[in-house]
Amino acid sequence: SALQAGLDASSGDCVVLLDADFQHPLDVIPQMVERWRAGVDMVYTTKAHRAEEPWLRQLGSRLFYRLVSTRRGALPPDAGDFRLLDRRVVDALCALPERNRFMKGLYAWVGFRSEGIAIEMHERPEGTSHFSGMKLASLALTGITAFSIKPLRLVTLTGIAISAGSLLMAAWIVFEKLFFGQDIPGFTTLAAAVFLLSGVQLVSL
Repeated sequence: SALQAGLDASSGDCVVLLDADFQHPLDVIPQMVERWRAGVDMVYTTKAHRAEEPWLRQLGSRLFYRLVSTRRGALPPDAGDFRLLDRRVVDALCALPERNRFMKGLYAWVGFRSEGIAIEMHERPEGTSHFSGMKLASLALTGITAFSIKPLRLVTLTGIAISAGSLLMAAWIVFEKLFFGQDIPGFTTLAAAVFLLSGVQLVSL
């Protein structure tokens, strides 16, 4: 929301976004402007390495970029919000009506010619980050559900598997009755019907 508020208030031919903790190397901005003047509409930065981060966060990051995708292209791995945007890109972002604004996905969604620059992050000069692991996980979940069809496919496959299992269960019940004379308890057929309908509902959703 803060990023979008800044974009809404901006008026220049190009806009540079950066975090308030000053971990981004500001001496990269002239290079970003140079690439913009050469015709690049969006110059984004990526972390040169993540060796200093906890292994769990590195694993989560790799999993996130593997899962998330957009209809107009993949998200560049390890790309952050420190980037330069041409006015046309800013106007396109401001025109999007999304309420849950996952900015990394929106940058890719609007298209335009983009180019990355690898940077070394600085140490935070003071204070500590208030962006907890839970908030990071929530942001990742927003990105995955907003810009990836994989969760929908997973739910569909789950529904198909449940429905197929219920049909096998029903076939086994009939087989036992016909060939072994096994009495069929009422709850058994009810369970098979419930599983079948649950699977159909998941596929339909």
